[in-house]
Amino acid sequence: MAGFRSLARQVRDPRGDLALRRYSLRKCLERFAPYGHRATWDHLCSRHGFGPDDREPDPARLVAALDELEEARAVWLAYEKSFAERRRREKHDGLRRPGSIDDWHRRTWGGNGIARCDNPRVHPSDPLGEVLRRLITALGAAPAAACPVCAGRRIVWRQDLHNEPWFGPVCTGCGVVVPQPVLTNDALRAAKRVRGWELASVA
Repeated sequence: MAGFRSLARQVRDPRGDLALRRYSLRKCLERFAPYGHRATWDHLCSRHGFGPDDREPDPARLVAALDELEEARAVWLAYEKSFAERRRREKHDGLRRPGSIDDWHRRTWGGNGIARCDNPRVHPSDPLGEVLRRLITALGAAPAAACPVCAGRRIVWRQDLHNEPWFGPVCTGCGVVVPQPVLTNDALRAAKRVRGWELASVA
């Protein structure tokens, strides 16, 4: 099975068949997809001007999409390296039990669903690398009341998410399933109240 870098070389190969180059970019998302596979693909297509089902997209657009994906992957790999170093230090100091951020990190190992978007058509419009930097910064800071990606405060609690975690706070502004450790207890309680109000208003 080809790895991310091998697939990236295929995307960049000017002698390669265009359909194969597009397929290789899509396969890259099986190795690294910050919003989840479908949402990340939709994001790259919309940002770089080719259709999700376009079999012969402009090669320059494919490479630009790959550049964005690679830049975000570099951000994530740097975070994973620092995360591993921190855990080694903590274990050395006798702290064996992982915290809530560590539990979130376990679900995103490898870079799939770091800033998961449950609805593949609703995702941040900013570059992937910038979104990941904001999220990583929030993971290292004190909990806040707003979404770390778009700073929106309209966060609702969902019990019917399609991937793990199967429930949690979702930002209605950018579509990201917000990691619970980055939100204050008050923000989480407010999100659950909004969910209850929405359910009551539909009934």
